[in-house]
Amino acid sequence: MATARSYHHGNLRSALLDSAERTLSRRGANELSLRELAREVGVSHAAPRRHFADKQALLDALAEDGFERLGGELDAAMSGAGDSLRDQLGAFALAYVRFATEHPALLELMFAGKYRDDRVREAADRAFAGPLALFASGQATGEVVPGDPARVGIVALATLHGLASLANNGMLGAAELEEIVEEAVDRVVLGLRPRP
Repeated sequence: MATARSYHHGNLRSALLDSAERTLSRRGANELSLRELAREVGVSHAAPRRHFADKQALLDALAEDGFERLGGELDAAMSGAGDSLRDQLGAFALAYVRFATEHPALLELMFAGKYRDDRVREAADRAFAGPLALFASGQATGEVVPGDPARVGIVALATLHGLASLANNGMLGAAELEEIVEEAVDRVVLGLRPRP
């Protein structure tokens, strides 16, 4: 470990966020402290305050970073999928559940909703802009029931979030999860179709 005098990392903020996410995964948000993170990355106990005024600022930044990363993964998955509603929704679903099961503690923090910083909500809105546009586009082509696209999309997200929660709590195996996600996508697509 570097000492406070020998620490020359070019991006202290990033190093603190990385360390905070590791601590969050191992011990939970209650165990995070700026002083402990400073010790882990090898800087003075006051150094983290240049980036985070307090623990809540750190948690907000961690949640914001999580939404930015999730958004990047969702965008990449959807841009690599076919053009159909089913293909796009399937890509979104698998990418979301993969992220949720690889980063369960971070996801819990992201959706905790205890933020002071508006940038967290803005990052969340950006992360889900692609899927939201998918529902709006499906409405424009008549493939998706009319209504507020955000309200229509929340059902799909709730389904995926619930499946990830079951997996994170050991109730679904990895192979079983992927099959169930595919089945859930088929059912969501069926449920989104307008009724005659």
